[in-house]
Parts: sequence; structure tokens; C-alpha cells
Amino acid sequence: MNVDHINQIINEKPNLSTALGMEFISTPEDDTCMARMKVDERNRQPFGFLSGGASLALAENLAGVGSSSLCPGCACVGIEVSGSHVKAVVEGDTVTAFAHMLHKGSTLHVWQVDIKDTSGELISSVRVTNYVIKKGSK
Repeated sequence: MNVDHINQIINEKPNLSTALGMEFISTPEDDTCMARMKVDERNRQPFGFLSGGASLALAENLAGVGSSSLCPGCACVGIEVSGSHVKAVVEGDTVTAFAHMLHKGSTLHVWQVDIKDTSGELISSVRVTNYVIKKGSK
């Protein structure tokens, strides 16, 4: 999935993705996409671990990038995010999120996003449902 066009839009002005340090990466598969995020002062808890909220934000934003890449000209917004955090990540590490589309309907997309640390261990498992808003729709 090519996310270059979405990256251009994201980098045009400040937003949550840029504030937390997310980097979105194209993949060769049409139904997957990836993102990386270094764990630092922008997205950690006061105790030095990656915030669970930052992990959920990474998953939701990555799924949004994927849906937006598949539906040019549409606004794709998260309407449900549900995740489990299974391991802590310390400041200085980098997490990688792998999103795989489970369902591509005309108005709803469902994604499975697994977030892993640099050693490949699962950190969080997140399911995201996006609503696809076509131009001119409300």
C-alpha cells in the first residue's frame, strides 16, 4: 500500500501524528500498512514507558492512513478503537505498528493493528473500525 500521498497531507500542518512522532511507511501488499514511533518525551508516561493512549493513537492513525490510501478524496475517521496492551516499552525503544485490513466495505473498514517492540515482541493488539465519508456526504 502506497501511503506517500497521505504522508504529504499529514506533514502539511501540525497534528497528532506529527506531535507524537509517527512515521507512516508504504508496504508492497495492498491490504497492509506500517508505522514507526520512537518512544520519547512526546508519547511516554511520567514513569518512562510508552503511554497506552499513544499506542491506541498510533493504531487509529495508521488505520486511518490505510483507509485514506484506499479511498482517495474521502475522509476516513475512526469510530471504534479497542485494544489490549500486553507488554511495556521503555523510553528510547522504537515500536512498529503493522495494520492488516480485515474488512473493506463501502462505508466501513475494519483493521487489525499489532504493535511490536524492536525485538519483535507484541506490545499491543488493537482493532480499529473506520467510517469512510465520501465527498459531499455528511
